[in-house]
Amino acid sequence: MIGIGGAGMSAVARILLDHGVAVSGSDARDSDELRSLERRGAVVRVGHHADALGSLDGPPEIVVVSKAAIPADNPELVAARAAGIPVVTRSRVLGHLARSGRSIMVCGTHGKTSTTSMLIAGMAAAGLDPSFAVGGTVLQFGTNARGGSDPVFVAEADESDGSLVHYDPDVVILTNAEPDHLDHFGTAEAYFEVFDTFLARIPSGGALVACLDDEGAAERARRAAAAGVRVLGYRTATGPAAELTVAGELEAITVDSHGTRAGLALDGRPRGELHVGTPGEHMALNALSALLAAREVTGAEVFDLDGFLAGLSGFGGVGRRFEPKGEAQLSGGRARVFDDYAHHPTEVTAVLGAAREIVEADGGRLVAVFQPHLYSRTRIFAEEFGQALSLADRVVVLEVYGAREQPELGVDAGLITRHVTAPVDRAADLDAALDTVLGMLEPGDVVFTLGAGDITTLGPRIVAGPGHRS
Repeated sequence: MIGIGGAGMSAVARILLDHGVAVSGSDARDSDELRSLERRGAVVRVGHHADALGSLDGPPEIVVVSKAAIPADNPELVAARAAGIPVVTRSRVLGHLARSGRSIMVCGTHGKTSTTSMLIAGMAAAGLDPSFAVGGTVLQFGTNARGGSDPVFVAEADESDGSLVHYDPDVVILTNAEPDHLDHFGTAEAYFEVFDTFLARIPSGGALVACLDDEGAAERARRAAAAGVRVLGYRTATGPAAELTVAGELEAITVDSHGTRAGLALDGRPRGELHVGTPGEHMALNALSALLAAREVTGAEVFDLDGFLAGLSGFGGVGRRFEPKGEAQLSGGRARVFDDYAHHPTEVTAVLGAAREIVEADGGRLVAVFQPHLYSRTRIFAEEFGQALSLADRVVVLEVYGAREQPELGVDAGLITRHVTAPVDRAADLDAALDTVLGMLEPGDVVFTLGAGDITTLGPRIVAGPGHRS
């Protein structure tokens, strides 16, 4: 496995190891993930070298790459092709594993990791042991993947590079759909087309579980239904009128520091209360979609609703999704610090909206520290990011984390800050952001670090206090 330390690749590696497959792999740099895989039985090495293909007792049967676009001159890739060893992408291996039983795939612009994790937590509490692959660490399991004993497979279907069209799921959850990853797709139409192609692969005995509150998801669901796919819609009671079957509905949603509660109705009948241990109306909707998908795969007549609901109530969250990092000790009190992967305007809006309800209950201020991810995304959504961040009382915006992209002239933090209506500061780097945040904090404040880059390292430093510069 070339690039075995990545989130997606390491998940596949863990499932293969759990099923007794001999796995070796390499990554460009050492990491905790690499060492964790080594402890589970993988043969790993740092750096890419042609002789890595001999790490096991004999040559590998296949070589797996994290992306089809891995550099053609990668020495391990070159050696594999020269030796006639088949080279496949991670998504194809994941799709093969999913076909080993009934599969649930979670797709959407936002919420994939949280929803997949809720599925796993609920199923475990209902007595099931599915195989799963998640894009983040499920905190209560301490891992991002596992090979289970039941013939059920649960995984995210990532649309960012179009690879989800390789999957053949029995049940699909579609949380939402709005333009993203336009650096890859170019247009919103091309982005939506990938979802439509994927949903068309649902077999005649399968189903699509789609959020009808989200117009993008509802439109994809309408198209799928017109093509003969059975659609199970879910929504809030105050959402728009539904043209499709409503299998699940939430009403009287309340959010506090202990999570989110809502009245639950299934197939038009009240079924008590749904509680998920993570704040946010969007989290309750994600939980409802997980419940409906699990019921569909298990069979309504044997589905353990009470057990699944108990699993949702005890859901411990996912790494980098509304994740508590600790409390910064201040003169006269404390400030709580959270970290979240939110890197799209809709995600930022959802996180800060949920955080606002918590902050208002406790009487403090909401401080958002945001690191834009990708120059293209910053340029396209600058105004929307500014509007989303304005939900906070104080805002700090770092410079763009370019990741795979080269800088663009005129695309910087200022492109966002000019649209922020709350008091806002710019920070050139993480050290400057730390100084700015520590200089403004007051007892009772709640701080959220937001973004898909290295801003995840900032939260613990805020908790530690002055003197913890990089």
